[in-house]
Amino acid sequence: MTDHALSALIHQAFDQGKGIVRLMPTWVPRSFCVPGRRLRLHPADLYALGASRGGIDERWFASTIVADNGPGTPEDEGLSYIHVADGHKVTLHDAMATMGDAILGADVVQKYGGWVMYSKFFDNMYPLPHHLHQSDEMAAAVGKLGKPEAYYYPPQYNQTNAQYPYTFFGFEPGTTPDQVRDCMARWEEGDNNILGLSKAYRLQLGTGWDVPPGILHAPGTLCTYEPQRASDVFSMWQSLIFDQQVVGWDLVVKDVPEGHKNDLDYIMSMMDWEANIDPNFAENHFCAPRPVHGEMAVQEQGYGEKWVVYGSPYFSAKELTVLPGRTVVVRDPVAYGAITMQGYGRFGAHPISAPSMIRFGQMTEDEFFVAVGAAREGVTITNLSTTEPLVIMKHFNPGNPEMPKRGSQ
Repeated sequence: MTDHALSALIHQAFDQGKGIVRLMPTWVPRSFCVPGRRLRLHPADLYALGASRGGIDERWFASTIVADNGPGTPEDEGLSYIHVADGHKVTLHDAMATMGDAILGADVVQKYGGWVMYSKFFDNMYPLPHHLHQSDEMAAAVGKLGKPEAYYYPPQYNQTNAQYPYTFFGFEPGTTPDQVRDCMARWEEGDNNILGLSKAYRLQLGTGWDVPPGILHAPGTLCTYEPQRASDVFSMWQSLIFDQQVVGWDLVVKDVPEGHKNDLDYIMSMMDWEANIDPNFAENHFCAPRPVHGEMAVQEQGYGEKWVVYGSPYFSAKELTVLPGRTVVVRDPVAYGAITMQGYGRFGAHPISAPSMIRFGQMTEDEFFVAVGAAREGVTITNLSTTEPLVIMKHFNPGNPEMPKRGSQ
């Protein structure tokens, strides 16, 4: 496709949607995971990308980066596509490169370099191994960016808690670096018992956690909405999961420079030690929802919002609920991506609905991207149900001026 034809399609999509475009579902498999079957993807399609690639247990939203899934990964895996009329599609990445100033605002592009976050649903049947995401400094050694992330546990995607609704974070205060190093040195002995140094927290629906780089965490089995930096780096530190799933050393050193793949000193340096042994870890990282509107205001104006991810300099997220039978206008100061959790109606010029089941490759009516002009003018949203709320998650780039700080009310 020529640059002129690509630009024409991008402008067509935003013009037709009056600043709002529909995004196609973006499915990502992980070879080391087992699908939790809560993504509303048809059971027959869980291995649609091939059994050797692993099951599909992630759906990415508003993504402009490619998944780092090793050999055999398609060059566009992880990228979000904008749906254009007549069967055409273009990547959100190309749209940002072509008209980022118009979509995000020239000030945002200049300050942050463009759209630098994405979100996803992560849905695994079993816990993940204790692992970390590298900081900018450590990720730069392999030519990548660091990856802070955050978690929110939506009730709409968690009819079951699955097998283990607990997440381990960091290490118990008093743990020493030598104890952790000893666990890593015993990698080939079966369970290296790194979780014996950590602490598990019971996961609560409708809440979440903020997880900066360098913090070890072993996520539990709730389906999770995860805003994060536009990066895909990690290092696994637990050798055996649930006494049955062996983790290879290659997943420890996936994003470690060639000269340091067996260097325990280097691997240990990827940790933010003080953050891992923080005695006030929950106080500093747990995210209870922050309502934007009181109950009376919600009833009067027909909708309410609450911050579910906040306090990070890299991203933020809100949950929007439109009451049954109401039409509202919702304004935001910045562009955002959106995924529909529940209900149906109209979202600007588009129909909107939360699907019950999705076939691989099928278009849906649940995901959108809203350009800054449309966000500031206000999106007209109609809930066409007389009984059910319309619930939408909205994920934001860094710099949303309305985001509350941690610790503030």
